[in-house]
Amino acid sequence: MTNRYVVASSGGFIQTDRWGVMKPGGIFNRALALTGKDRPRVLFVMTATGDNDSYIRSSYQAVSNIAVDAEHLALFTQPNVPVEEAFGRADLVWVGGGSVANLLALWKLHGVDVAARDAWERGVVMAGVSAGSICWHVGGPTDSFGPKLETVTNALSLIPYGNGVHYDSEAQRRPLLQSLVADQTLPLSYATDDHAAIIYQGEDPIEVVIDTPDSKARAYRVEKIGSEVKETELAVGILG
Repeated sequence: MTNRYVVASSGGFIQTDRWGVMKPGGIFNRALALTGKDRPRVLFVMTATGDNDSYIRSSYQAVSNIAVDAEHLALFTQPNVPVEEAFGRADLVWVGGGSVANLLALWKLHGVDVAARDAWERGVVMAGVSAGSICWHVGGPTDSFGPKLETVTNALSLIPYGNGVHYDSEAQRRPLLQSLVADQTLPLSYATDDHAAIIYQGEDPIEVVIDTPDSKARAYRVEKIGSEVKETELAVGILG
């Protein structure tokens, strides 16, 4: 039976002691381990920032000292490689943050949504941060449209839940996610603090991972029970 994993995070990389230089944190390293490969093939997809050159370069630099083979899929001004080929070679797909609304529109236009689903069903680990977390779910709160958070509900739905990112660092996010669950705009939802991630196997949340052992970041389950919304903190580690 094929294992289908999603690593949905508000982190993945951590700052080194050199300005602007990042390195893999516990979340990205756990995503690599889920591939089961000694030298995984990593596909970076930075659509949510318009394939920002600096973001792409920093991603390559961040993995330059570990045993991976990395490439990236850019959609501007045209795909740099055929979409199906890029996903077909990958063991791990890592999607960067930015505008999830723009990401979803461009993915549909270029068939990335179909290629991503096909890859996930084959057992490619699908992962990412912020927009790269929301995209795998039904949807969630987003700043794609301006400083006042709004909602997307047209994400890929590999995971049949809502998703809240940056739960501890942006004041609008927690109350908006809870209100969206309360009025059933979003179904049962999961949220992550900065530098926390939830791993799903199939549709089941199975593990909470943090980027550094001393991190206070946590993940949460947000659900409507009767007429009330209940938020449950999820312990770091394997979920019961």
